[in-house]
Amino acid sequence: MYLGIDLGTSALKVILIDEDQNQLGEISIPFEVSRPQPLWSEQDPDLWWKALIKAIQFLKTKKSFYDLKGIGLSGQMHGAVLLDKNGKILRPAILWNDGRSGKECEELEEKEPDLKSITGNLAMPGFTAPKLLWTLKNEPEIFNQIHKVLLPKDFLRYKLSGEMISDRSDSAGTLWMDTAKRNWSDRMLSATHLSRDQMPRLVEGSDEGGALSPKLTREWGLSSPPVIAGGAGDNAAGAVGIGAVQPGNAFLSLGTSGVFFVVNPKFLPSPEQGAHAFCHCIPDTWHQMGVILSASSCLSWLSGVLNQKESELTEKLETLLFKPGNLTFLPYLSGERTPHNNPNAKGVFLGLKHDHGPLEMTQAVLEGVAYAFGDCQKVLLDAGAEIGDVSLIGGGSRSRLWGRILASVLNRPLHRHQGSELGPALGAARLAILATNQADLTENCSRPEISETLEPVQSHVPYYQAKQDQYRDLYQKLTDFF
Repeated sequence: MYLGIDLGTSALKVILIDEDQNQLGEISIPFEVSRPQPLWSEQDPDLWWKALIKAIQFLKTKKSFYDLKGIGLSGQMHGAVLLDKNGKILRPAILWNDGRSGKECEELEEKEPDLKSITGNLAMPGFTAPKLLWTLKNEPEIFNQIHKVLLPKDFLRYKLSGEMISDRSDSAGTLWMDTAKRNWSDRMLSATHLSRDQMPRLVEGSDEGGALSPKLTREWGLSSPPVIAGGAGDNAAGAVGIGAVQPGNAFLSLGTSGVFFVVNPKFLPSPEQGAHAFCHCIPDTWHQMGVILSASSCLSWLSGVLNQKESELTEKLETLLFKPGNLTFLPYLSGERTPHNNPNAKGVFLGLKHDHGPLEMTQAVLEGVAYAFGDCQKVLLDAGAEIGDVSLIGGGSRSRLWGRILASVLNRPLHRHQGSELGPALGAARLAILATNQADLTENCSRPEISETLEPVQSHVPYYQAKQDQYRDLYQKLTDFF
């Protein structure tokens, strides 16, 4: 039996699976984000640990739990958990969506001009390194006590095992790694007045990364300590869960924000276009991501404005004879990352007329998000990615119409899968299988059964290609107004 632990921003999800990856138990425990000041986003790491203990108490009611062999960890990336020499938490964890360190990003790029080539990414407030520069400047008494900096999921590992270890996929999101060499960069650490001694030991996500402590092994009623896998950052774990482990495998996540993820056989950075290049949690493998900051959240926003349920808006649209719309929407309600890296970008409707109503606006939103993914695809291809089969996951993937629009805009088929909602938790459990049994990657990380393939509507593809160009041109014309 294997545990998959996924530490999200708003909840901890834990699943229990058997050798054949059948799900035997699942629990999700929510917690809150603290925002004590504008731009701040923090959590007490002890909340995560208490949630995990609660989850284990629930899963211990399953007889199969007591045959536990391995534990896998996935988690929200980029967070900063600061520990002193006694393992005491020095301050609340600063999370991935914390925006306080904008000035420190500029300073970091000035201090280390080769930052982009070393890390494969731009310095953004979401990453871990700028957060530590902010701490040095604003909380020096805390900074001077730092013995180790851990990522969120690795704090749980420390509590489970007593060891301070991280995997390379999660650590690539810190801006402290030489991503091509898959190791810490002394130059990047020096730029934030830190050293390798203050970093956890690195392992591959599918390798062993500690074991459950003897104390917890006894308390959980286990006969021997389960292996803890190296684990992964949430997107890399999601990729393992959906079977995206070979070069060319890709997925499109249509969640609150959006991710276009593709697996690469080598390091292929494109930081100037706002794409991320990270280590995958599989040895000798990397991945690129295009990220859009508002995806299904655009539909949620429109739903609130129109006072209609999202499902009502899309279901009414599904019943009509589908054809491309003539209203254009820029989905930059929270700014945009790929390809613009512009926090000041704004949402826009262009072309409104008297005969436009809720259905036309809904279609414009669906198409506008699809064009944003089209921009991501262009960035990834321009950077050298070879994109093969693409899976469609996330809450927005439940809409067949949206999937057909995306397939037509991207001009490629999109696969929907059974069980894809397990995502990073399943990926973490699969990594536990690999770490425990040295199991075969292809056999144990296959793609879930395809429930449906959404093909491009070929008669719509030329229209959408022309509309994509207009979409890009519109952003350029409006940048001064933003």
